[in-house]
Amino acid sequence: MIEDKEGYSCVEANEILYAEGDDKTAVVYVSEQRTFPLSVPIKKAIKQLAQNRKAYHDYFVLDKYEAGIELFGTEVKSLRLGQANLKDSYCTTDGKQIWVNGLHISPYEKGNIFNKDPLRQRRLLMHKKEILKLFEAVKLDGQTLVPLSLYLKGPVIKLEIGLCKGKKLYDKRDSAAKADSERRIRREFTKEQR
Repeated sequence: MIEDKEGYSCVEANEILYAEGDDKTAVVYVSEQRTFPLSVPIKKAIKQLAQNRKAYHDYFVLDKYEAGIELFGTEVKSLRLGQANLKDSYCTTDGKQIWVNGLHISPYEKGNIFNKDPLRQRRLLMHKKEILKLFEAVKLDGQTLVPLSLYLKGPVIKLEIGLCKGKKLYDKRDSAAKADSERRIRREFTKEQR
């Protein structure tokens, strides 16, 4: 551990030091055993593992929430290889816990006896107030919880769930027509700039 002039503790990693402080994080370069803090914030790397595009086609997404997900080791290894499918998944809640159903995580090749059922029910990790809020919304308003994306946020796997309301057939046609017109306008705009 090294401490710079501003009192941040630094951890060395491949000639670059990461300084940790009170909500202030700066990249610090090492040169002849001296540290030079820069005022550039570090963002946690986000890697997209799977996305549920069908959810945006079938539902209006009213609100989005981020939840942790309870997994076993071989499931994490399989997810890091990108072997997940959110297409037919949905979330259920009983007011105390939230579960995701239908999330397919392929068995890890080298996992042998430690592999779990690919379609098993998995618990989501959220604050109790958020769970109660979602439970009330689903119970009263006829809305549903749908997983939207699965991603790595730093070393942690997160699931983005959406509070959604179903689209009717004419809503799907309207959104398709809107997307088509936007695409046509973008195409015309790029032709004019050439």
